[in-house]
Amino acid sequence: MSRRHAESEEHTESPRADPDGAAVLAEDYGLKGARGWVFRHVHVDAAPGTVVVIEGPSGSGRTCLLLALTGRMRPAEGRAEIAGLPLPRAMAAVRRISGLGPVPGVSDLDPALTVAEHLRERALLQRRFGGSPRSLLRPRARRAAEARDRIDAALTAAGLDTAALPKGERTSVRDLERLEALRLSVALALIGRPRLLAVDDLDLKLSDADRAAAWRLLRSVAEGGTTVLAVCGQAPGDGDQDADTVIIRTHNEEGAADALAETGRA
Repeated sequence: MSRRHAESEEHTESPRADPDGAAVLAEDYGLKGARGWVFRHVHVDAAPGTVVVIEGPSGSGRTCLLLALTGRMRPAEGRAEIAGLPLPRAMAAVRRISGLGPVPGVSDLDPALTVAEHLRERALLQRRFGGSPRSLLRPRARRAAEARDRIDAALTAAGLDTAALPKGERTSVRDLERLEALRLSVALALIGRPRLLAVDDLDLKLSDADRAAAWRLLRSVAEGGTTVLAVCGQAPGDGDQDADTVIIRTHNEEGAADALAETGRA
């Protein structure tokens, strides 16, 4: 069985409060699987508009922690609140206010679809299942205009210029560069205007320049008020962090029976 530690630091600065984002609170949070503890003793206190970085090697429980904090996996011990909603009791409510960017095996892009098809599909799903019943009674032209406005706003927030793609919005996902695919996944999540955005494997297969651009993207989303959870192999250096960043560091060590995770604000 493996042991997962997280290194922590104490800081006195607090991120700004923003009513649009979701505060993230966890105390002694843990999840147990068939082979033992996936993560355990997680403590985090992040204000709205914070970038919460979950850093660690593959297999250290980092993705499971991200899914548990977005109401998609049931914890075994401890307590957590997302925007004041208690987990696990309000898992469905937490799912409604959180959006998944790229999470392998959960929210993968379809390589056979075009950018436009992904955007239209997500806007349709949002209108049917994420909006109020009264919105379905609006004239079709108005609904279409509102959907286009949501798409344009999400693309702008994600920094994806579809006009710069090889075939514009008709570009297939399989033809996108890794950073472009990341931006598309984030844009799709932002169409639902979530209070919490979750992104897995942020720095996977990215060059140094693209990795820096990806972190700038997430900081920009957080500056807009949305709290961000981001899994990565390596957190940005101290010079690339700001006061609105919380880092959870997970590590594997063979031969131990426990799993620990602690957090600190960068």
